[in-house]
Amino acid sequence: MSEWFQAVILGIIEGLTEFLPISSTGHMLLAMPVLDIDKDVEPWLSFLYFIQIGAIVAVVVYFWRRLWRQTFSRPVGGPRNHIIVKLVVGMIPAAIIGIPLNDAADKYLGTPLPVAIALILGAGVMALIERGYRRDRGPKIEDVTLRQAFLIGVAQCVSIIPGTSRSMATIMGGMLVGLPAATAAEFSFYLAIPTILGAGLISLLKGWDQLTSANVGLLAIGFIVSFVVAWAVVASFMRYIQTRSLYPFAAYRVILGVGVIVWWLSA
Repeated sequence: MSEWFQAVILGIIEGLTEFLPISSTGHMLLAMPVLDIDKDVEPWLSFLYFIQIGAIVAVVVYFWRRLWRQTFSRPVGGPRNHIIVKLVVGMIPAAIIGIPLNDAADKYLGTPLPVAIALILGAGVMALIERGYRRDRGPKIEDVTLRQAFLIGVAQCVSIIPGTSRSMATIMGGMLVGLPAATAAEFSFYLAIPTILGAGLISLLKGWDQLTSANVGLLAIGFIVSFVVAWAVVASFMRYIQTRSLYPFAAYRVILGVGVIVWWLSA
């Protein structure tokens, strides 16, 4: 199988799944064996983080007007209401809890059966929160408090379990602390920028000496594909979540999780 074809497919999967509540990591772990890819060797180890950066750039491009205004305008109520302060507070739990446990979670839970279980359990949690805490009106992104930002950051730590979904964890966390679904999704996407960008850059630096000039094109095509697909997904999802429920995503998680379990039992 051509490496270029593999790169395109992984870029599409990353772009489609990074910001939907269906787990990009879970999909990658399931797709790579099918594509005959060893995620622990270069260039694929760096490639997976590189395409995540492509997806994050798509978020920056999509929200750039709002991000620019919120970053460089004086916040009402003082510095504590600045979006950067809120994102820093939201990142604290990941720095304390998530990063130290991330490698262990990948090592012990990054196999098809735990991923399938996480997909199904996550679907149940999503359905319960959608039913009990869904709000379509309420605080805007400017109104998110430091307490809410911190608690969403705590929820984000759950996503170190492969198959859970960082997007699902943070959107559900936002809804649990009283944010409308659309505001929770927007804050989730904002929080992804420093979280994933930081993790991706650290991982790239670790494997930089193992990359060769021959792999530059592979990284570039994955980055571009991931960026384009992620931009389209973010734009569509932000329109979708304004008025529609997350039940279809919960149903998809169950179907995929059950399918993986059946496949695992029959292998």
